[in-house]
Amino acid sequence: MPLEELRSLLTRHARPDWTTAIDGVLISKVDRSDPPEPSMSGTVLAVIAQGSKRLALGDRVYEYGAGQYLVASVDLPVSGQFTRADAEQPALGFGLVLEPPAVAELLLQAGPGDTPRTGGGAPSGIIVSDAPAALLDAVVRLLRLLDEPRDRAVLAPLVTREILWRLITGDQGATVRQLGLADSSLSHVSRAVGWIREHYAEPFRVEDVARMSGMSVSAFYRNFQAVTAMSPIQFQKQIRLQEARLLLATRPGDVTGVGHRVGYDNPSQFSREYRRQFGAPPSKDAVRLRQAVRTPSGVLP
Repeated sequence: MPLEELRSLLTRHARPDWTTAIDGVLISKVDRSDPPEPSMSGTVLAVIAQGSKRLALGDRVYEYGAGQYLVASVDLPVSGQFTRADAEQPALGFGLVLEPPAVAELLLQAGPGDTPRTGGGAPSGIIVSDAPAALLDAVVRLLRLLDEPRDRAVLAPLVTREILWRLITGDQGATVRQLGLADSSLSHVSRAVGWIREHYAEPFRVEDVARMSGMSVSAFYRNFQAVTAMSPIQFQKQIRLQEARLLLATRPGDVTGVGHRVGYDNPSQFSREYRRQFGAPPSKDAVRLRQAVRTPSGVLP
């Protein structure tokens, strides 16, 4: 069975830093269930071989377990936790970084009718589905190459392309296909997401970001909400608070300065929104962050 061999390969090749000898391929092995922690999703395929995970994006909650996969097509602020992971049966997962140019190349090479037509509306930035046998088989063959260094450089890119093709033509292919289309609604939203992430500390007018992303204001609101499960202003706040938390881990005594650096002119508002997001005021959370050693909690399972 592909899932059994997948578990064996993941167990054997797991490293503390999740990296592997194949570019873009990550392996996770987690032996405990921690409280939910915020992170950025990245643009990835994540396949779970053992255990399960819960992921929150805005007001949406995704749960995925053994034999299922998740695709994040936009780098989004999420909160994740492993719900089934312990020392006897650790959570095991495979991750593959998704590169839009690689998806675009496959779409250009596909023949007429080889891929279903992609609709105009933006899909959710995160989707979950059962992994078909063909996808699991390709993932297993890619991981086998970790034991075959002579063949890895030549065959790994070919198998990676096969995995992408399985995603493009699969049940959730609409999301992956839009990742490779320069003029798709998803690509327009992704452009706006990137701009907000780079300028998160600055105030902005939604009308200006909509114009920059190439959409009318009404279409921008609709598509941004569909992809991110948040309004643009809510998205900016999530980024600000996550960046503040990273800064506080190294500057725990400068709460006011950190708040100002991420865009909060009002220290009371910063403290209030930080506590609502993370369950503790900035000063106390900073101490906890410095003491705790946490499991990575992004999309990768």
